[in-house]
Amino acid sequence: MALETTPEAPAPVRQIANAISGWIERLGPVWVEGQIAQLSRRPGVNTVFMTLRDTVADISVPVTCSRTLFDSLNPPLVEGASVVVHAKPSYYANRGTMSLYAREIRMVGLGELLAQLERRRQLLAAEGLFAPELKRELPFLPTRVGLVTAPHSAAERDVLDNARRRWPAVEFEVAYAAMQGPRCAAEVMEALERLERHRDVDVVVVARGGGAVEDLLPFSDEALLRTVHRMRTPVVSAIGHEPDSPLLDLVADVRASTPTDAASLVVPDVVEEIRGVTWARDRIRATLAAYLSREHSGLAALRSRPALADPRSLVTARTDELTALRERSRRSVTHRLDRAADDIGHQRARARALSPLETLRRGYAVLQDADGHVLTSTDGVAADTLISVRVADGRIHATTTRVEPDPVSTGGPDA
Repeated sequence: MALETTPEAPAPVRQIANAISGWIERLGPVWVEGQIAQLSRRPGVNTVFMTLRDTVADISVPVTCSRTLFDSLNPPLVEGASVVVHAKPSYYANRGTMSLYAREIRMVGLGELLAQLERRRQLLAAEGLFAPELKRELPFLPTRVGLVTAPHSAAERDVLDNARRRWPAVEFEVAYAAMQGPRCAAEVMEALERLERHRDVDVVVVARGGGAVEDLLPFSDEALLRTVHRMRTPVVSAIGHEPDSPLLDLVADVRASTPTDAASLVVPDVVEEIRGVTWARDRIRATLAAYLSREHSGLAALRSRPALADPRSLVTARTDELTALRERSRRSVTHRLDRAADDIGHQRARARALSPLETLRRGYAVLQDADGHVLTSTDGVAADTLISVRVADGRIHATTTRVEPDPVSTGGPDA
């Protein structure tokens, strides 16, 4: 149809676009190899958009696939991955663009290796080999450090030199093994088991310098990972450099970014430890000096008190108090005795005033007849009657000569 168009009779855009779409639709699905250069997942859209770039020439083509296909990939597809895509060419007439609609995506080369490692990582993680609670702490100062590395390698020199620089007295038990190639995993496992049986080895370091991903694949071997998981001795993984991440880093108790970093992890720095001991000693001394100074000040304050400065002052003060109390008691007792004596004198005077003897002392007398009867009247008393006169200081025996009754008391005419 394009050949039949002329400047006088041109074809409309839609006709050309539909023709191109028809030609492209007649093409069957093809297998395409390339590298994912761009990846876009839009929220709410069931189509994932990618750009597949040629690994040699500067040529790229858009690729689309369903979200279901994209999400089913394990490991997930990332930018930079090398893939083989089974896709069918499609032409979108509305936009005038051509793309490949992917029906199947496979990782190839390094991408396939990384995919296998990712599946292995997920499987071992599900078994719990990477659980954080299984990680063991490294000893502060190991008796002997086990080292698994290649003979005369840079990693060996880095670990030994840096560890001895940090702690000169550190001892190593080196077990050599191939650190790459087909025999690497088996020899590393044998070296680990030999160091595990060594009684003095407190920590084991597996060290290797950097390298390509393919060179580090033995350190993701499942048998090697399970051997490290079974070990009772803590294991430090020092494989490659910071960007490298073999699965041994996940199962080991501690991951070191480099062999040099492993040396700083397994032994302390003697300079830092001496500085720490000096600081702790100075702090203890300062604390003890402050405590002694505080206690000395407290003791001096106690000794400066009057009670301790002159202990006799307490006795003197109490003696003065006792003397004052004793004098006060004496005055009180004397006063009470004087009052009691006065009271007794008054009572005695009152008793004496009421006593018949006092009456006799005033000149009165008591007359009694011979029978002892008191004579209170002249009746019955005749002359020559024997009587007894009781006076204040004795008795007088007398004989009456005559009796004269008192006219007043008898009631006579003269009364």
